[in-house]
Amino acid sequence: MIFETHAHYDDEAFEADREELLDSMQENGIDKIVNACASLESLKDTEALMEKYPFVYGAFGIHPDDADKMTEETLEEIRKLCKLPKAVAVGEIGLDYYWHKEEHEHEIQKKMFRAQMEIAREAQMPFMIHSREAAKDTLDIVKDCMKGGMHGGIIHCFSYAKEMAREYLDMGLYLGIGGVVTFKNAKKLKEVVEYAPLDQIVLETDSPYLSPEPNRGKRNDSRNLVYVAREIARIKGVTEDEVIAVTEGNAERLLLR
Repeated sequence: MIFETHAHYDDEAFEADREELLDSMQENGIDKIVNACASLESLKDTEALMEKYPFVYGAFGIHPDDADKMTEETLEEIRKLCKLPKAVAVGEIGLDYYWHKEEHEHEIQKKMFRAQMEIAREAQMPFMIHSREAAKDTLDIVKDCMKGGMHGGIIHCFSYAKEMAREYLDMGLYLGIGGVVTFKNAKKLKEVVEYAPLDQIVLETDSPYLSPEPNRGKRNDSRNLVYVAREIARIKGVTEDEVIAVTEGNAERLLLR
């Protein structure tokens, strides 16, 4: 069974058929799903999904796009949510310089990234990191935080080169691999997957975004993870079943310990 480590089923893209879709997951081979928070509103929405569906778990944190909306009260709410029985990670947190070009925006993001990493340390929970066009700053902060002892984590939707992957893998972290690996032009990511040990890879969709081939451009959901597993198997020269089994074990070891 497939363990989906990163989806956003609270997103408005699922408003029309969320219940029907989630009810169909286990019969389609999806055993467990982590719904990752992004916005302030998603904190409560993720908690509600986690309570409604036995196979849905929660990652609680605020995406860097909303870092400027965060307050001390927001951080305290994340702390409280991380104490829930089915909370499994702090995320998704990190840095995003793609839409945010100004240095003052970067400083706000870094401050809130560090604050949420500290929550992960306090709660003894793994983290889920978003990093877009912020490779060096992300790595610097993660390295600094890891010195003080952390409880593992996932570099979500990994998008950098093999050399950067090596840095994270050497720290014992996991790479989140999703639909992009199936794209014909994803040479860099395919090289990363070939290089990375299978026991440091987890499967994710980032639903409703980043649908794999052959559904690229359509709304994504966890049932598409079979295509991701198939491509990883092709790259690494192993069976699809092995990819599914090993990545499920990785996710359970990290998130459900």
